[in-house]
Parts: sequence; C-alpha cells; structure tokens
Amino acid sequence: MKIHFIAIGGSAMHSLAIALKQKSYEISGSDDAIFEPSKSRLKKYDIFPDHIGWSEDHISEDLDAVILGMHAKEDNPELIKARKLGLKIYSYPEFLYEQAKHKTRVVIGGSHGKTSITSMILHVMNYHDKEVDYMVGAALAGLDNPVHLTEENDFIVIEGDEYLSSAIDPRPKFHLYQPNIALLSGIAWDHINVFPTYEKYVEQFKIFIDSIVNGGILVYNEEDSAVKKLAENTENPIRKHPYQTPEYHLEENHTILDVPEGELPLEIFGKHNLNNLAGAKWICQHMGVDEDDFYEAIATFKGASKRLEKVAETSSSVIFKDFAHSPSKVSATTAAVKEQYSNKKLIACLELYTYSSLNAEFLKEYKNSLEKADVALVFYSPDAVAIKKLEAVSEEQIKEAFQKENLKVFTTSEEFKAELADIDLNNAVLLLMSSGNYGGLEMEELKKMI
Repeated sequence: MKIHFIAIGGSAMHSLAIALKQKSYEISGSDDAIFEPSKSRLKKYDIFPDHIGWSEDHISEDLDAVILGMHAKEDNPELIKARKLGLKIYSYPEFLYEQAKHKTRVVIGGSHGKTSITSMILHVMNYHDKEVDYMVGAALAGLDNPVHLTEENDFIVIEGDEYLSSAIDPRPKFHLYQPNIALLSGIAWDHINVFPTYEKYVEQFKIFIDSIVNGGILVYNEEDSAVKKLAENTENPIRKHPYQTPEYHLEENHTILDVPEGELPLEIFGKHNLNNLAGAKWICQHMGVDEDDFYEAIATFKGASKRLEKVAETSSSVIFKDFAHSPSKVSATTAAVKEQYSNKKLIACLELYTYSSLNAEFLKEYKNSLEKADVALVFYSPDAVAIKKLEAVSEEQIKEAFQKENLKVFTTSEEFKAELADIDLNNAVLLLMSSGNYGGLEMEELKKMI
C-alpha cells in the first residue's frame, strides 16, 4: 500500500509510519515542524519529508490512503486536496483498527496508568518471547518502536487514549477500537477543552465499555468509585473482572510484593504502580500467561519512559522525572515518592503546561495534590497561557488552588532554575513532574546538582 501521513512528526504518527515501513508499505509524510526524537527516527527509516511544510503536491490519485494526525487542521491544503480527489482518509485510531480488526484487540483505557499498564503487559510478553502486535505511548526497553504491526500475530495490545481522533473526527480514540478485552484503570476529569464537564468526560468511558464486543472481557479497578459504578451498571453482555491494589511492604526503600509463593522484590514503587500491576496481571492471564510466569517477568520491569524515571542518584540524593501533570497523577506520584523515601526530604516540582492545567477554573482540581511534598514548587509560563488563548492566571490563584503551605510559584525558567540551584539536595529527593521541560531545563544540569 502507498500511504501519506499528514502531520507525520507527531509521537504516535511517526511511530505508526515506521511500523508500516517495516511492513514494506510505501510511506510519505509532511509536517510544518518536526522535532526530536521524531526527526532522527524518521531519517533512520528514510521517511523524513524532503521539505518541511504543507503542499497539495504531496497528494496524488495513486495514494491508497491518507492518515490525518491531530496536529493538522481542517483547512490543511493536503487534506482539502485529498478530499477533492476522494481518497480514503483515516484518523490514526481508524487506521489502527483496520490493521487490527481480525486480531484479538486488548485495549487499555483510563485517565491515568494507561502507558504503565500497557508497558507492563508488553514487558511480560517480551520476557516470555510471546509475539504480539502493540501500540504504546512511550519508549520501552527491549522494543524497537512503540508501534508494531504484523499479519500473523493473534493479539494486539493498544493504549486507548480518550482524546479526539483528528480535526475532522471528534470521537475519542478509544471508541474506535472495539476491544475483545479491555481494562479501565481510573477516571479523573481531564481534557476540559473538549469535555467541559465532569459528566461529559465520564460519559466517554461508558461509551468505551459499551464498545467492548459481545462476550468480551472488562478488567476494571474497583478502588475507583466512578469506574466501579460504570462497570457494575453496564448492560453490555460482557464478563467483568475487578482488581485492587495487592498487598505489599517496604524494606529500606525497596518495594516488596506479597505473592502466594512468598516475597517478590520489585524495581517499581508506589501504590498506583502496584494497582497498575494488578490490572496488568489480569490482562496477561487472559492472554495466556499464568500467574507465576507473570510474577517472574514483572520482577524485572523498571518502568515506562518518563514514568518515575530515575535521572540521577547518589548515596544521599535522588532525582526523578515523571510525566505526571493532571491532578490525580500529581497526587499519586508525589505520595508514591514520599512513601518510598519517607526518610528523605521531598522537593516536588510541577510545571503547569497543558490546556487543562492552565485553565483558571480547572486549577481548583489541584487542591492538596502536593500535600505530601516537604517543599513544593510550581512553574508556569504566562506566554503559554496567552498562546493557548486562555484567561490569564495569577500566582495568587495558583497558591489558592493548591492549598499548599509555603508553595512557591515561578513564571520564568531563569527564576525556577535559580531556585533549584539554591536548594540543598542532601538527603533529599527531587521530583520533576511535567509533560513539558520547564522552559528548557536540561537533565544534565540537574545531574551536576548532586
């Protein structure tokens, strides 16, 4: 097949393009800007665009399909021409479903934990040399590309995102996959630019449950009241398997899982990660991996990229970075680090970077999310607020929203970096939470601080 990607530079889009190139598809693509690591990876597979920018010349009648990324707008000249020519235009999830419709589709959904759970499942499968197709939202050790597609594999494991599919398809991505086996990890209001009320947001997960094929399986976190309610009230004729956080304990900054055969030391930590592990175990069992084999494999799992990733460590100090940005993720991540390093001072830093986090009304959802931190720092860029065309937020609003005593708020990267440089990191853990980079903070700079 000959396929053109409009907005090929996106993290998911470029990974799908690479996966199709590996299947011997003929791939072309375009974008108005492509950054690392997409740039280097596209060049490695010889599918980096000849020129940066949109051009209707990229679209021709001999294309079998066009895949439209979220970054492209409805007035994109390539999209306009593709429509004029009557070409088949897919959103990312639509095309992924086409690749997966004859397979057993395992879809991992939820406001938080999706990437970690999907990564755990794939780690277990890889450990036991079980070949599956997959799409995951982060780099994972042992996997060449976050997307892998074949003709022969029976299973495909998909991280099911609830955000919109494309500029011309307002359906949440995970509504399109029609899972045979699904997992729902938790519901915490997010993406308020497209789901302006909590009720509207929750409705998307009800639709997701209803999309499970008849006789399919739903694995769900019964500790989340919203998830439990949806699972128990669904009229979809499916099998349901609830899970909850397993028993565990700590020994000298190490997490030990209490399993039937005794004690199992883990590389990961935090109650939320143990909860994720319980869900991943159920899914793996439904995919043919027994409990003992699951535990053997998961003991070697070190975590997904940017999820409580250890940047540096000395005998007295540790630095972590984490993708956490929504209130529920910030609260869970901060609590996990404090529990694991209860004898150290926790310095928690959060960048308000997403549309939701910079919304003056949504800020209230962050109340007490940094409660477990000994020192709390929040960084945001007023310029980012302006670019997103949001109502301006003040330092006072942020402090009022978080309700954290002695919270410090920074609006320039220079001030934030200066504050970090002045902090004594002896016997401390520095936790950096963001989906951005604090206005250009380099990890190498941080390593020098300890």
